[in-house]
Order: sequence, then C-alpha cells, then structure tokens
Amino acid sequence: MRNDSKLDSDRYRLILDSLAEGVCTVDREWRITSFNRAAQELTGVSADEALKLSFGDIFRCEVCECQAILSDVVEKGEPVRDVDTRIMNRSGERIPVILNAAPFRDARGRIDGVVAIFRDNRPLEMLRKELRQEFTFGDIVSKNVRMRRILDILPDVAESDSTVLILGPSGTGKELLARAIHQASPRKNHPFVPVNCAALPDTLLESELFGYRRGAFTDARRDKPGRFERAEGGTLFLDEIGDISPAMQVKLLRVLQERQYEPLGATMAVHANVRIVAATNRNLPALVEKGTFRPDLYYRLNVIQLELPPLSERLEDIPLLVAHFIEKLNAQKGRGVKGISRAAMARLMRHSYPGNIRELENIVERAYVLCRRDEIQEECLPPNLTACAPAMPPSAPLPRILNLRMLPAAEERNLVARTL
Repeated sequence: MRNDSKLDSDRYRLILDSLAEGVCTVDREWRITSFNRAAQELTGVSADEALKLSFGDIFRCEVCECQAILSDVVEKGEPVRDVDTRIMNRSGERIPVILNAAPFRDARGRIDGVVAIFRDNRPLEMLRKELRQEFTFGDIVSKNVRMRRILDILPDVAESDSTVLILGPSGTGKELLARAIHQASPRKNHPFVPVNCAALPDTLLESELFGYRRGAFTDARRDKPGRFERAEGGTLFLDEIGDISPAMQVKLLRVLQERQYEPLGATMAVHANVRIVAATNRNLPALVEKGTFRPDLYYRLNVIQLELPPLSERLEDIPLLVAHFIEKLNAQKGRGVKGISRAAMARLMRHSYPGNIRELENIVERAYVLCRRDEIQEECLPPNLTACAPAMPPSAPLPRILNLRMLPAAEERNLVARTL
C-alpha cells in the first residue's frame, strides 16, 4: 500500500515537473505543499526550500498582489483565469505572469487549499514592447522610420486647422491619410468631401467645386451645391491638385486667400468654412520653376507638407499591411483566414510594387478570394508575381509581423527567440 502511495506521489511529481507553467499548491495556512520545476526556475527557489516556506515568503506578497488574488479564490470558492500580474523572484526581479488559480476541497467539501498556475509572460511582454514601436493612426499602420515621423506629428496636424499638402506617388495612401487627419480633427462630425481635380475639365471642375445657381447656363434648372458647400464645416480633399489649369489655379487661390467663393451665376460670394487638404503625385516646386503652377498658390497650399514614401522604400511594412488587409477582408466576408504562408510572404517581399499600397491590397484581395485553406498560399498569388523571383529559403529570417496570428506556431516561437 505504501509502495502504491509512493508510486502515485512520484507520478504526480513527474507530471507537474513536465509542465511548462509554474505550479504550486498551498494549504489553508498558506504553506507550500507542492512546487514544480517550472515554479523553481521562475522564482529561483528550490522545491526543498519552498516546502519549508509560506506562499508570502516566496512570492514577496508585500510587493506583489498574488496572495490577494488567491485570498479571493478562497473567500469566494471560485477559480480565477488568465489574470495578468507580476511576481518577484529571489533576485528581486518583477516577472510578468499570467495567473490561473482554483480552490480544492476536502472530503467534507471545505476549501482545503489553492492550486496556483503561473505562466511566464516575459516573451509576450518583449513582443509587446517591439510592437509598440509600430505606429497606428486611423487605418494606417507602419514601422517605417519616415512613416513614423509623419504619424508622430499627425495628432498635432489634425488638431490644427492649417492647410495640408500631401505628396507621394500614386497608390501610397494619400486619401487615406487625409481621411485620418479629418477623423482626428475638431471637424470630424462634419463632412469629408473628396474631389479628383484631374478627372474633370475646367468648366466641369469649376461647377463641381463651387456649384451653380439656377439659370447660370441653359440646363441649369435648379441650384446645385458644389463640393465647397457640401464640405461646409468639414474638410475638402483636393486630390491631384498639381493637374489643375492656370485659370483654375487663380480661382482656387482666391478661395484660399479670402475664404469665399462665387457659385456660377451667383451675384454674391459665399463664405467657405472648410479645411483644405490637397494632394499630388507631381513635383510642385519643379512645376513652379517651369511656370505651370502658380508660386503663390503653392505657398498657400504648402503650410504643412507630408510626404509619403513609396512602398518600395518601406518593405518592413508589407507584413503589417498584409495582416491589416486580411483582417479587414475577414471582417467584410465573414471568413477566418489566419494569415499567409512563409513562401507567399517571401514572394510579396521581393516584388517592386510600382502601384504601391493599392497594388499590394489588390494582390492580397485576389489571393484571399482564391485561398481555400486557413492560410494564403504561394499559388494564390498572381502569376506575374510568383514568376518574379525564387522563394526565400527556409533558413532566411522572416520579417517581423504586426499580428502574431499571421505566423505559424513554429515561426511565432522563432520570433520570440529572436526578440529575446
């Protein structure tokens, strides 16, 4: 009988020591009754020492809240799960842990002690510190140094009412940035009205911006509000501002100078209470030098200048953007695609992206539609992309990714290891 009891005890100890989490049990007097190997490594206290000490002696309860949490377990008779807390080890280091605890009862149903399970949370804390280096603003995510400089000042830019000029190649997210500025500004409860200045000839652009009054021309049978009027109190986004004609530049300059405009056919000017955010992929200083863009209009627009880099100069953002696009598509489509394979990500990292973020988003959407597994595979990518370069070898480091769910379990462990 004694041999059976010893065998059970040895098996119990072996099971506890095989666990990655620290496990300890205490009796009603807070004396330690078991202390597994992971708990020893976590605290720096051996099992032999622990069995001679109280819970408070080991976990320094005057400086940590663990005993208070366990006291609640005893008092309420209910377990606690996934409590984010800290313990102090023998060296005085405060270690972040995830605590789970439950009471155990004697034959009469009385609470006889508590079992506490501690999961070392240091790897996740390290990853969180890494991820805090990524900046977000609205739907914009980035780890790129140039983008971080922009995102860092964006709250101040949004709070001001100054005119903003956004520069950058097509597809870099200029309208997205303009919307983010509007949504963080005091004008956020009023309209954000975009207009593509390159899409319309002068006559149509003028009526589109300023509107017209009934009778202004043959088919003007009623008043039509322009974009300035529709954006009243909000933000007017003038995209492709570098493509407007010299005549339209004069009209726009007057609005910026005098904060008023005249609808076609009107006899009186209308006050414009709008914030202007303009954008272009053109080199405006070069156009000024060439004489095709008015310098006074350029200086009026160029109060706060934000220049977005092409995607080819922010490759470290590709994994973040892919994660963002997949999460957005999951929300739209009600699917559960978890991420992207290593080989597929390697292909994406090697592409040049002449169409910038817009091109990447379209590639991800195509791959998402064709994805039949829980991960986007290499064969889901467009043929011209998969033909551009060989896949990254398995030993090559994968770029760090915003969302750890984007990684297979093995890669998550590798990322944790590299972080530590």
